[in-house]
Amino acid sequence: MHTLGRQIRFWINPFSGSQLEGANSFCGKPCGEGFSLYFGLWVELIGSVKKETGFVINVSEIDKAVRNYAMKIFTEGIRKKFTNRQNISLEDVGLLMKDAQEILADKFGSAKVSSLELELSPNRKLGIKENGGNMLYISEKFEFAASHTLWNDKFSDEENEKVFGKCANKCGHGHNYIVEVTIKKSTVDEPLKAGDFERIVEQQFIRLVDHKNLNIDVEHFKKVNPTVENIAEFAFKELAEKFKPFELDCVTVWENDRTFCSYRED
Repeated sequence: MHTLGRQIRFWINPFSGSQLEGANSFCGKPCGEGFSLYFGLWVELIGSVKKETGFVINVSEIDKAVRNYAMKIFTEGIRKKFTNRQNISLEDVGLLMKDAQEILADKFGSAKVSSLELELSPNRKLGIKENGGNMLYISEKFEFAASHTLWNDKFSDEENEKVFGKCANKCGHGHNYIVEVTIKKSTVDEPLKAGDFERIVEQQFIRLVDHKNLNIDVEHFKKVNPTVENIAEFAFKELAEKFKPFELDCVTVWENDRTFCSYRED
């Protein structure tokens, strides 16, 4: 089976009953006249490739279904909240995503919707995966800078250089890391406060590693090689019990734009 992903970008003007379609889907359609809210909706489908086309499904069909059905749900739901001067929580948006997932469920033939992810900003997104479920996945990215050396005292100098290459430099080298933390919660649970989420990650993980020599300044990495794999696991275990009553789902760490590792306890 293949998983096919497609992002549909659109704008919602919460104050206007009509919107211009626009002509730039790379930026977003509708095009967002005046003050508008931008969204990027990722749709993932699971299905088999058709021999005659090489497609799971033509991505134009994904665009069409989202714009004809799902977009209406988001537009009407958000405008209603604005009209009534009501707060829009992450959980409210999650319920709109659930409705969108349900209305898209039968729109792609044999291919099935496996997940929806809604980008609210370059560094924050919401996800929903289980069909008919109430679980909302909330992700946010953070950054920290740190140096490390990859080395194993049981290896000879030559073995270390062979295994770890330039990363075996005893003087160390640095990375500007990005870490994405994802928690999952029910849409009917108490609301998540984004500020509380951020403070937990900042206090319980970022402060431990930011602008540190990981091998020297972080007790855990005096015995464990600070690879991106081990950093992701360390971050997860430092944060695992800190979000109660919500559940930590996954931590992903990028050491550059080509290399990342995700860790979750399955």
